[in-house]
Amino acid sequence: MRNALAVLICSLVFPGVLRAEITGVFAQNSGLVALETADDSRGWEAVGRLNLGDRGFCTGALIADDLVLTAAHCLFDKETGARVDPATIQFLAGWRNGRALAYRGVKTALAHPEYIYGGDRGIDRVTHDLALIQLDQPVRLARVQPFDLDIEPSTGDEVGVVSYAQDRAEVPSLQETCHVLSREPVALIMDCSVDFGSSGAPVFSFKDGVARVVSVVSAKAQLQGQPVSLGVSLDAPLAELRAQLAETSTGLIGRGGVRVLSGGGATGAKFISAPVADEAP
Repeated sequence: MRNALAVLICSLVFPGVLRAEITGVFAQNSGLVALETADDSRGWEAVGRLNLGDRGFCTGALIADDLVLTAAHCLFDKETGARVDPATIQFLAGWRNGRALAYRGVKTALAHPEYIYGGDRGIDRVTHDLALIQLDQPVRLARVQPFDLDIEPSTGDEVGVVSYAQDRAEVPSLQETCHVLSREPVALIMDCSVDFGSSGAPVFSFKDGVARVVSVVSAKAQLQGQPVSLGVSLDAPLAELRAQLAETSTGLIGRGGVRVLSGGGATGAKFISAPVADEAP
């Protein structure tokens, strides 16, 4: 199944494209920069670590003073597939070196109604891998400004990602320049650097020097031996989530099975693994 997914990604994105040409795109990317200081983190404070009780963490971003955007699979236990109790989730805005600018509990954790945790591991499952978390109290701090949204990027566009991950759990990292390799009906395929823990991380456009959220990291895979990331389209799924949130006051809604995505360690991030040769850890 995983090899088949890798072949599917290759056929969707780069039919007949040489490996050297793909590698050239990757070479144009900027590296990850750790946001170690307050100056480094300025403008990124609305990205936070989403602690999932003792099950690990994901990344999330404020899109309103009480709404966090993340990936739907973060709301399911990676071992059992059970829904995570919202009472055990905490959003740490601007988490850096053991401190956050704001600590918030969760009132409602809402997975997209069409997202099913388990089932097929294919790229199609990324389509609805989106969640909205309503905080128990809004974050109203001058330093923590929610991000605006932008239209979905096109193939070849430059984007950026701010995320936490298993080897950088205490400080967020910024990759300011990576690329949309393909805009597919079911997902964005990007060459941004992500790892376990990056699930739910915001993907940004930088039009006119302003960072706006255009996607959310759902998974990592491989394309012709190169790591790629898969992002959720926000257009219809987010509108559907907002409509459902308006009808929901508490709890977590969504449908799930018990199969898990391949994921690593205690970080709680789950990814589609699509290696051509060796399987990802």
